[in-house]
Formats: sequence, structure tokens, C-alpha cells
Amino acid sequence: MMYSAKDMKDMIDMYSQFVEDKMLTKGRERLIENALGLTGEAGEVSEKIKKLFRDKRIDDDAVLKELGDVLFYTVALSNIFGGSLVKIIELNMEKLNERVKNGTLQGSGDNR
Repeated sequence: MMYSAKDMKDMIDMYSQFVEDKMLTKGRERLIENALGLTGEAGEVSEKIKKLFRDKRIDDDAVLKELGDVLFYTVALSNIFGGSLVKIIELNMEKLNERVKNGTLQGSGDNR
């Protein structure tokens, strides 16, 4: 299914508000809850993928559902810092394109 840029922005804005409406904690506790939620959900993605090695199968839908939870907490944290999913994407693309330009896509460290 193809979406126009406006439709995508509207969907992202709607999802951002959806996430905000689900927040139960406020202030400093929210930052902690959301950061721990993000790492916990990322761990659940890893657990689903681990089953490929252990059981020789993977449940694609289960992985996608867990990635949705990762997205939820990513947007929640972004909202705290005044960002948006669009801004995260733009910043990440900019950072990675700069690394390609500098020949530093491989390696370690934030400032490469």
C-alpha cells in the first residue's frame, strides 16, 4: 500500500498522540519507564530471533509485534525530548550518510 507524504506525516502525528495517550507515568519516572521499556522490548525482539537458533524456526509476526513495542517506546522517548519519528529518521540518515562520506560506516564510537 502506498501512502502520500501527507498521509505518512498524519499517521506519524496520530501515532505520536496515541503513544502520549497511553502514558501512565509523568516527569522523571516517565523517562525511566520509557527507557527501561525500550531496552526490555528490544530484548524481547532478540528472544524471538534466538528461537531461530534454538528451535530452527522464527515467528515473523511475533518479531513484528515486538518491533511495534520498540517503536512505541522510541516514539515515547522522542516525545519527551521534543522530537518526532520523522526527526529521528532524518537525524539517523544524516549521521549514517556522513559516515559513508567519511568512510567511517564501520568501526566504533559516536564521533566517527
